Amino acid sequence: MIENALKRLNIAQLNEMQESALKAVKSGNDVLLIAPTGSGKTLAFLLPLLAHLKPGIKGVQALILVPSRELALQIEQVFKQMGTPFKVNCCYGGHAVRVEKNNLAHPPAVLIGTPGRIAYHLEHQNFDESFVENLILDEFDKSLEFGFESDMSYIIGSLLSLKQRILTSATKMEEIPAFVKLKNPVDIDFSKNVQAKPDLKLKKVTAPAADKLEVLFKLLSKIGGKNTLVFCNHRETVDRISDILFEHGLGHDVFHGGMEQTDREKALLKFRNGSHKILITTDLAARGLDIPEIEHIVHYQLPYTEDAYIHRNGRTARMHAKGTAYAVITPEENYKYLPEDIEEEHLSDHYEIPEASDWVTLYLAHGKKDKINKIDIVGLFLQKGGLNKDDLGLIEVKDTTSYVAVKRKEVNGLLQALAGEKIKGKKLKLAVAS
Repeated sequence: MIENALKRLNIAQLNEMQESALKAVKSGNDVLLIAPTGSGKTLAFLLPLLAHLKPGIKGVQALILVPSRELALQIEQVFKQMGTPFKVNCCYGGHAVRVEKNNLAHPPAVLIGTPGRIAYHLEHQNFDESFVENLILDEFDKSLEFGFESDMSYIIGSLLSLKQRILTSATKMEEIPAFVKLKNPVDIDFSKNVQAKPDLKLKKVTAPAADKLEVLFKLLSKIGGKNTLVFCNHRETVDRISDILFEHGLGHDVFHGGMEQTDREKALLKFRNGSHKILITTDLAARGLDIPEIEHIVHYQLPYTEDAYIHRNGRTARMHAKGTAYAVITPEENYKYLPEDIEEEHLSDHYEIPEASDWVTLYLAHGKKDKINKIDIVGLFLQKGGLNKDDLGLIEVKDTTSYVAVKRKEVNGLLQALAGEKIKGKKLKLAVAS
């Protein structure tokens, strides 16, 4: 089954960390896996899990606890791409409890969720925990940071049939809390793995505090149409930068914990599919999210700790790619974790505003609940919409909605061509995603 999953994922060979994890999990012992962001931890625990799942059991066999909704959805997507016969579901805050209860009525073999929501379902007996033999605590250090300790303690204390625990973390922890009940774990520590060291160039941009916003705008204009994450320490700063960029006509999106879940998902989706090249965010996007091919990181506000700085930078220069991280600092600021010889990036007085992305995201009010899949959408857009295959980008089908990246120059013609059309017998509801 593992070979078939790798084939479905187009992965020819596992990395050293994944091979070590596979071997350790197969031993049946508890496992403590420490590895940097972007090293492939998700596959390191999902692949060996396949050997433990039994087709005959009609209940949750494996539980995966994660600190964020986005990480839960990402793991679910990878599991589905592996093409196994096993059902998987996600539960998280901000998702309709009614929908989750309906899903749990026909229990998945693998349940992924945030600790608060899983604890809720356990407390209300919405699923039978007696079959759960495997527990994975992914990004465990982040879950503790987010204050999920009591929920995780309650969940673990309720799982009486547990045979194996796998705990993953991006940083080495001084002590594992007693409630986890790790027994003689196999330690796999790749936190200082030299091979994982990214090809990352560090630069600084010095600006008086009063000019930082203007300098950021210049820097983003100089970078041009390259995938860029702008990190801030506070949500209010994210929104303030967004207002300035909007006034200047520079396309972007924002991502932080104060947003509605659907808006957060949409922002990530547009960034993934190339509709927006700039994403302004808090540290919520520093870890665990599947955002490929980011070429530039901009620290508009540097984080308070070196760990947070490393995790932010870990979003770029991944998988043999190169990246650049810029620190926008005032002359008075002094961060001990910044190298003393960091290169200065000099900016001119004026840069052209980068052109809008080639891609636009379209929204369909139809999803999996309407029996819609990617093939249906591709067929409709090519045959009735008159698009060429190259005019279609990333397609993501959710429960009740779908999102499609389409070449900007084709959007108006496509909307006209598909006006009044149907998909799976229903009138097509199609619009540009706001």
